[in-house]
Formats: sequence, C-alpha cells, structure tokens
Amino acid sequence: MDMDVLQRELRAAIERVWGFRELRPLQGEAMAAMLGGRDSVVVMPTGGGKSLCYQAPGVVLGEQDRTATVVISPLIALMKDQVDSLKAVGVCAASLDSSASKRESDAAIADLRSGELRLLFVSPERLVGSDWLRSTLRNVGVKRFAIDEAHCISAWGHDFRPEYRQLSMLKEWFRGCSVHAFTATATERVRADIMGQLALEDAELLVGNFDRPNLTYRVLPRQDMLGQTVEVIERHKGEAGIIYCLRRKDVDELAAALNRRGLKAMAYHAGMTPGDRHAAQDAFVNEEVDLIVATVAFGMGIDRSSIRFVLHTGMPKSIEAYQQETGRAGRDGLEAECVLLFSQSDVITGLKLIEKSVAEARSQGTEVDDAYVESSKQHIRDMEDFLRRPVCRHQQLVNYFGQDYSPPVDGEEESDVGCGACDVCLGDTQEVADGQVVAQKILSAIARTQERFGAGHVISILRGENLERIRQLGHDQLSVYGLLKDMGKGEVRDYVNQLIAQGAMGQEYVALSNGQQAAILKLNARSWAVMKGQAQAKLIQPIHKSAEQEKERKKSREDWVGVDSELFEAMRALRKSIAEARGLPPYTVFSDATLRELARSRPSTMQKMRMIYGVGEKKLADFGEKFLGVITSHCAAKGLAMDQAVESPKVDLAPKKVSVSPAKVQAFEMFERGASVEDVAGRLNRTVGTVSEYLADFITERRPKSIGAWVPERVYKRVVEATEKHGTGRLRPLFVELEETVPYEVIKLVLAHLRG
Repeated sequence: MDMDVLQRELRAAIERVWGFRELRPLQGEAMAAMLGGRDSVVVMPTGGGKSLCYQAPGVVLGEQDRTATVVISPLIALMKDQVDSLKAVGVCAASLDSSASKRESDAAIADLRSGELRLLFVSPERLVGSDWLRSTLRNVGVKRFAIDEAHCISAWGHDFRPEYRQLSMLKEWFRGCSVHAFTATATERVRADIMGQLALEDAELLVGNFDRPNLTYRVLPRQDMLGQTVEVIERHKGEAGIIYCLRRKDVDELAAALNRRGLKAMAYHAGMTPGDRHAAQDAFVNEEVDLIVATVAFGMGIDRSSIRFVLHTGMPKSIEAYQQETGRAGRDGLEAECVLLFSQSDVITGLKLIEKSVAEARSQGTEVDDAYVESSKQHIRDMEDFLRRPVCRHQQLVNYFGQDYSPPVDGEEESDVGCGACDVCLGDTQEVADGQVVAQKILSAIARTQERFGAGHVISILRGENLERIRQLGHDQLSVYGLLKDMGKGEVRDYVNQLIAQGAMGQEYVALSNGQQAAILKLNARSWAVMKGQAQAKLIQPIHKSAEQEKERKKSREDWVGVDSELFEAMRALRKSIAEARGLPPYTVFSDATLRELARSRPSTMQKMRMIYGVGEKKLADFGEKFLGVITSHCAAKGLAMDQAVESPKVDLAPKKVSVSPAKVQAFEMFERGASVEDVAGRLNRTVGTVSEYLADFITERRPKSIGAWVPERVYKRVVEATEKHGTGRLRPLFVELEETVPYEVIKLVLAHLRG
C-alpha cells in the first residue's frame, strides 16, 4: 500500500483508538520507519511515548497483512501492563509468558493464526529458547519485531543481559523482517553497539533530547536516612512516590519505620515471595497505596503517571540507571522531585560489589569479559562525578548522553537561575563559612590518632562521644576531642567524604579477623598542605528551606492552570471505582492528563467530550456517560459554566529539541530555498507525513516571516480565525471548526508559525 495512504490510516487509528490528535517529537518518524519496513533504533526518555511508536503501526499494518507485530520485552509486568492498556482501547493483544495459563496461551496462538492478533509480547528467553514458537511465527508470516529495553543487548549498557545477545539471530531466523530497537537510555557507544549486535541494515537512528524539564533534581549528603525520607514525603503529602534502597535489609527496615510513623508504605524486593511482590506492585498501580520502598527491581513497566517523587537513599550504579529510575516520576508532564541521598561509601561499596561478583563468577568457571567489568566500574565513576560536580544537573545529564543543553527561556531571555529545577541552580547548598577550619580539625584528628582508624572512630572523637573504646585508648585526652561536638554525626561524616572526594585525604583497606575489610583514613601531601594553610579545602552544606518556601516555589511552576481540582478528585474517585469493578489499573480507564483536560474544559455532551485528549471511541462508549454525569452534576451544584474554551498549558512530556538526522538537516536546507513538502519527500525518500514534521520543526526553530510557500494565505487566515475562537492548545477543536477540510499537518504548520 502507498506510504502516504498508510500514514493517513495511522493518524486516523491513533485518534480513533487512543484519542490522541497530536504526536510527540520523533514519534511520527519512528512510526514511519516501521510502516516502511525500515530497521530503526529509537532512543526516547522515559515517558516520551515509545510504546505508541510500535503499537500504532502494529495495529495499522496488522489490519493490512493480518500478521502480528512481535514485541520482545524483559519483564512479565511490563508485558502485562501493555496488554491490559491495549485491550482497554479495543486492540487485540496478548503475551506468552510463564504467568499465562494454558487456556490463555492457546487463545493467543489461535488469534495469532487467525490474523486477529495485532501485538504479541514475548520475553527474549521464550523467543530464543523455543523452536516451536519461532516456527509458528514464521508460518504465520510475522515480519516485524520491536525490542523494548534494547540497551540490555550491549555490554556497554548499564543493564546488560546475556539472553538479549541471542537476538542477533533475528535476521537469520526471520529473513526480510524489520527490527526496531527502543530504549530510554543509551549513549552514542551503546547505540552503535545495538545496531551492530542486531545486524540492522540502513537503520533509522532517532534520538530524543534526554532532558526532563519538569523534574527537579536534588543531591543531598546522606546524614539521617529516615529523617530525610520523611522530609521528602511531607513535601508530597497525599502524592505517590517511589523510595529506592540499595539493600533488601534497608527496604524492610525503612518501610517498617515509615509505617510506625503512620505513613502507609509497602516494601518490594527480590527476597519477597512472588505473591507479596505482586501484591505490593498491584496496590501501588491501583492507587491503594502511594508509597513503595523498593530495590531497583521495582519500577520497570509501572505506568502510574502521577508519581510525584522518586527518592534514592543510595547511589545508583550508573547515570543510565539514574535517568531511567528518576524518569518514572512526572510522566504526566507535571512537576516532580527526584532526591538522591549520597555518601562516599556508596562508591566504595559499588566498586567492591563488582569485584566480588566477578571473582565469584570466575571461581565457578563462568567467563567474564574484562571490557564489561571495566565498563561497570566506569559507570560508577561517572555517577560519582555527576554527584560531586557543582554543575547544573539537567546540563550534566544531557551532556552525558552526547547532547547540548539550553536552559529554559522566559520570553526571549534565558532563565537567570539556570535550569531552575536542580539543587545547584536553585542554590540549595552553600559553602561552609569556616570550612577550612573544620577541614583542619578533621585532618588533625586523623594525625593525632596516627592514621590507624576509620571514619566512625575519628568522628566519635571529634564529636566528643563518651565511648568506652575512646576512653580505653585515651583518645578522650586528645586536643581534638570534642572539637566538633555541636555537629551531628551525619554532618561530620559528609565533610569527611567531601575531603576524600577532593583528594585532601585517602583510605586504605585492611583485612579484619572476621574476614571483613575496614577502611582506614590516611593523610597525604594535600592533607598536610591544608593543615598548614598552604591549600584550601572547600566544604558545602545544604540550605534547609522551610516547607512554606518550598510550597511557594512549587506553586510557581505548577501547571494545573484552569483545572477544577474538586471535579478532578471526583473523577479520580469514579475512575477508581470503575477500575476496581473491571479488575484494571485506574490509568487504563483514563490518564490523569485526560482527567485534567476534562476538569478544565467541563464538556457538556458526549460529542464535545470526544475532543478531549486521550478519549478514544471505545473509552467514550465504555465510560463517557458516567464521567459526563459527574461533570454535569458538579457544574450544576457549583453553578459553573460548561464547555470552557480554555488554553491548555503546554505539558512538556517530550524534549524541546531532538538530535537531528542527516535527512532532517537536508530538509531544512531545502526549506530555506522554499522547496515544497512533496519535493523534499521525493528527494529524501521520506513520506509526506515525516517531511511535514520536519517542516513544523523548521518553522519553530528558524521562524520564517512567512510560510506562504507551504500554506496558502486564505487557509492560513482560516486557521487563525479558528484559533481566535478555540485557542491554540488543542488541534481537534480547530479541525472541527474548519469543517474537517484543513489537514492536521497544515494546522500544525500554522500553529508553529503563530507560536514562533
């Protein structure tokens, strides 16, 4: 079928099935690659809309050739989540996994063979290990594969999985198939490795901007884990959050401590029974509990978009892991907070764990690639560098993934507080006024104890603690005893860690009689230079802002503009009751973003509700009348007007800029000369739909005075008149106002010009 016809059918399906009228950056290009049967690697940040990139083409192409698109996914929870969401919008989807009953598996295969199935989810182990499954897929003519979490195939990635390596055989097993790799976290090196390992041919490489401007990043010294955790929770009362711990023991202890304080929290880690893990995950997804304390085993596949904070109580193993884990917050585009509590011991522990696991593997005869070991260690060093550098967190993250960062703009001026959304740019830390003196006291204590003790003992001396061991050693008689008695233990330990990170002292590991190792603090040349005043030591400390200050800052960025919060909560309650009755997660009924739109515009009819973002045909038929009843009753009781033509705030779910492909660069050059969309599409061998996306980006970035070369003046004026009535926030009302005679692509061009 002609590609332009497929593109039109794709757009119609996305609006009909999912209720979306506008695509996010790169989605159109990713879908075009699948429609055209061209291999692709798509890198989008968490929450950027990756799944739609293979789900929508899978539906359209499946209707044409009666074959399913196979999605390879690493976790049962991830597959189950997507299958539930697809069924909720009327798409035939299934998964083949160990949790499925024989009846469910037989039904999935029957739908596959009959041509009714549109998307089939399988694990890499199942596909690689089953000759029967591969034979079945070949017999029904499967020709499209989407690989989720594709970074797992690369030894240079942060989550390498050997079973993913065997996916390199896909091109051999299924001759002529197209393979599409999707991931949220991949550096340039990992992207190249993915393409090489999968033997992709002339692959379309699409890389979104890694910045998540709605997330506020904070890095704090870990001084009082429980107290600091409670402080974060208090800032987000009644909101959902994930609290990550490095060890299972920490998960259990922290969850128990929170519950003792009356904060309902559930634990999740691999040491729990499968039933307990599933219960915790389901409670969180179904909004029965808002706080989960977990190891990093929790989170992949969790599609609760209203998570308002992610707290790490220890350092993640890599920047990629940090980006992915924090990316679970704020997927609805609203502000969310990402806090990381850090100690230098995290670095030491991380490096030691790598060495230990490698030694154990090799002792059992398992071959371990030296390149993988070095890559794992480098990931930890990169993470430490990110935490230690006093540079904008957003900038560091974007730079790490090989992109340039531009801070947000207010009008035409860059923000005077940088990103305005991280501890560095918000001034959450300050230099310790007498930091040099504090450093000299710490170093002197190490010297006075002959460099024979670890940080714990030295800190106890400085704080003047009345401990038997200190008395036995006579350390209570030292001149440094009690010099920092007014400081907390965590505060002094953080200063010790800062001095280690600055190279003003070192550590030496010695074996203990119990087989453990102890880190002994050691002085070096820089230590003595600091003590003599010949070198400077800079110490920083967090600035504790009041809850009211934080509330005001949050309010200044809040984008629930125009939302009737009481109506929103009433619809959330209805959503939850419907979900419980159907045994589904609430977000599969309507997302928070859709409820906000409903609470903002308060539609009075089913037809007007159909114009709202996220309201597809099936959901309108299933739930429309119930939600319309709540809206109508609320407006009548409060005396509120309905059908509000309000300007929806721009929810920044996707990046403002993307890495441009060579084709896009060429398209921009041709647009500068006034070339038409059709001419550019022909020259670059791209679809008209893809080139229209290029043109919209060109208009936004280059801001031409006129777009008459692409949009006739009379059409331009009609669109402008429609915006005067309906605003520029949503496409659907404009399309209807224009009697459905002006294509969405043309409306987008005019809006891009107006916003420029």
